[in-house]
Amino acid sequence: MAFPPGFLDELRDRVSLAGLISRNVKLTRRGREYAGLCPFHHEKTPSFYVVEDKSFFHCFGCGAHGDAVGYLMRAQHLDFLEAVERLANEAGIAIPETTPEERQRAQRQKTLLEALEAAAAFYEERLWSPAGGRARDYLVGRGLDDDTIRRFRLGWAPDERQALRRGLGSGVPEGLLVEAGLLHRPENGEPFDFLRGRVVFPIGDRAGRIIAFGGRTLGDGQPKYLNSPEHPLFEKGRVLYGWSAARAAKGDTPDPIVTEGYMDVIALHRAGFQTAVAPLGTALTEHQLRELWRLGPEPVLCFDGDAAGQRAALRALHRALPLLQPGLSLHFAALPPGEDPDSLIRAGGAPALERVLAAARPLADMLWESEVGGARRDTPERLAKIQARLLEHTGTIADRTVRFEFETLFKARCNPWEMRRRGKRTAAGTAVREGPPPPPRASGRVQREILFRILIDYPELIDEVAESFAALEIPEQGLDKLRRELLGVTALRPGLDAPALRQHLVQNGFAAAVDALFSPSVDTGFLARRSDPNSARGEWTHVVGMLTREEPSVVAISGNDPIGEMAPAPDGAQAAMAAGSGR
Repeated sequence: MAFPPGFLDELRDRVSLAGLISRNVKLTRRGREYAGLCPFHHEKTPSFYVVEDKSFFHCFGCGAHGDAVGYLMRAQHLDFLEAVERLANEAGIAIPETTPEERQRAQRQKTLLEALEAAAAFYEERLWSPAGGRARDYLVGRGLDDDTIRRFRLGWAPDERQALRRGLGSGVPEGLLVEAGLLHRPENGEPFDFLRGRVVFPIGDRAGRIIAFGGRTLGDGQPKYLNSPEHPLFEKGRVLYGWSAARAAKGDTPDPIVTEGYMDVIALHRAGFQTAVAPLGTALTEHQLRELWRLGPEPVLCFDGDAAGQRAALRALHRALPLLQPGLSLHFAALPPGEDPDSLIRAGGAPALERVLAAARPLADMLWESEVGGARRDTPERLAKIQARLLEHTGTIADRTVRFEFETLFKARCNPWEMRRRGKRTAAGTAVREGPPPPPRASGRVQREILFRILIDYPELIDEVAESFAALEIPEQGLDKLRRELLGVTALRPGLDAPALRQHLVQNGFAAAVDALFSPSVDTGFLARRSDPNSARGEWTHVVGMLTREEPSVVAISGNDPIGEMAPAPDGAQAAMAAGSGR
């Protein structure tokens, strides 16, 4: 929107920049300027200056610079128009409209917002009145204190047909209340309150202004949750509950957390997870996904741990695929069955949710699991079918770079050896041989289990030994499936540490396999000698040497002592290993 000449200058003149900034930053006068600690980066010595008579601020530490509009945009994460509107309201200046239609539309919007704000105040007052005792008991029973209830402006809609209409009085026209979704007008009869006998959750727009309400019944009535009908200011697919609060809290906090309901959002905020938001009972839309990416590049979807929650997560995944951009994606946190974020926090506190969020999986992992799951991958034909389905999904990604990376990843997962051998070079610069090494002869299961245990304890070695690992003959179907998972997940998530790898394996159906590998029967005396990556490298070399009965030069891993240059294990060491393994 273009403003008439002089409007922004008048706005800057009417608002004290130092007064605006001093609400959040302690400023000290230094001559004609003010100095303080920069609100946009961490510092111990003031480098942030406000020049009041020229209406600008500047930080010599991080380079932040601007006027009052720019400050609000940075400090409160507003866009330009929102910042101008905030300052204009504070200064008592009407924002000019360029056409009669715009003026009429702005006035109608203002009138609707006033009616919705009046309704929010009415519902709040009813909650704290004696009539709201039952609703307050419900909220307290859900773990909310008075400060949280007031912060989110929760309310109570009396179980009466005309309570809101009477409470707002004749000053608000009936037609306006119907247009705002506050009254329902039947085909026959008088309009009546849309929300009745429900706890009320005000829903704000991107600027935090009340534009709609959600209501939860306290009895057995259906539906349990009910949202305002859509109207000129409210379209469910374009709004996220808690978005403005999440934006205000964004700063250096993690990416947004997406939950399924109002109480989940409130519980998360109360527990310190200030970027929590929720759609309004519908699947995430493209617009909502873009709004999430305004809060952070990798939002975490933390839906309920039941079948419906998992279906919602997959719907969001497929909705997001065409929109993915370099650096913009989703993560998925798996809640325990039967739990939602609210119940998990009430049972285990913030640490319980932190553990779930720490194990959140990338979108690519979720897509892989949704297609592979428990499917058999023991023949080329079955792998080809899985790969074809995956590539069909990745074909919907509009960005060519992201699409290529997904395709490369899934091809590698379906055939780790083939993808790794193409053009890969060792850290020392030696080209990997074009054809795979001859398959080693089968040997003892315990030696193979030792190799798996080494890699689970030291995931950083997996990429180094991937070629020899992929070429090993693994007759045990369970171990072979685990091998593919190890190669796949470390190709997707380089730098994965041992605890994160174990957690990934447990969550993806390999708990029994991991328990078996770390049982006492695999814990030989030789394993006890492993204490760091270098000793683990040496251990890997010796075990591979036993399995192949030849010099393990095909391993070709990097490090201070490349295995490709090491001699075969001496007879004494091989004998010690054989004795330690019981073979």
